[in-house]
Amino acid sequence: NINENCGSTHLEDLQARVVAEGADFGIAHDGDADRCLAVDAQGNVIDGDAIMTILGRGFKERGALKSNTIVGTVMSNLGLELLLAEKGIAFERAAVGDRYVLERMKTTGSNLGGEPSGHILLPHLTRSGDGLIAALQILGVMCRTGKTASELLNQFVPVPQKLVNLPDIDKSVLKEASIIQTVAAVEAELGNNGRVILRPSGTEPLIRVMVEALDEPALDKAMEKLVTAIESYR
Repeated sequence: NINENCGSTHLEDLQARVVAEGADFGIAHDGDADRCLAVDAQGNVIDGDAIMTILGRGFKERGALKSNTIVGTVMSNLGLELLLAEKGIAFERAAVGDRYVLERMKTTGSNLGGEPSGHILLPHLTRSGDGLIAALQILGVMCRTGKTASELLNQFVPVPQKLVNLPDIDKSVLKEASIIQTVAAVEAELGNNGRVILRPSGTEPLIRVMVEALDEPALDKAMEKLVTAIESYR
């Protein structure tokens, strides 16, 4: 297992080492190095959403952001979308998976897309996801702006988000009328202040429930309703 307890899926050792060394920046890749996550001087994680923000704003300032659009996924934090809208950058969401991100990028003509997990796609620079190139692009922004990774990281405040995995539930429950009604009711309550994503795992027999909301009480209430409704089908 080339990702066991190391790399971009286990950042703890890197976070501790960056702080211990007094380093400015830490870089983590997964086993095949198509993902990139980073750590700032305080040991804070710079995830794929933050990396897209850093690169997207840098591209836009240089007139290099094609179609003025960044492509993320349904799992990208709402805070990213809100910040980009504030900065006049369009944001498109694709299904989870870098191939779906790339498809949407081709449709929109964008040259920047990615996932929170650190898959960053830069088709004008490389034919495939490449964590080394993504890391160099972040360092390039740091050099051009003179800003630290910490300063670049704190461009948006992530909206509170919770992800609950419900095992041993058949994905067909997501088509049940009562579940569809519950989701609609929760989304109506959240309005523009939150999001709901229900999706079956592509690799395990479980349902992933993700909720975002601008305040914690609304988040907890929405998650409780969704989990209760789905678990009633066990």
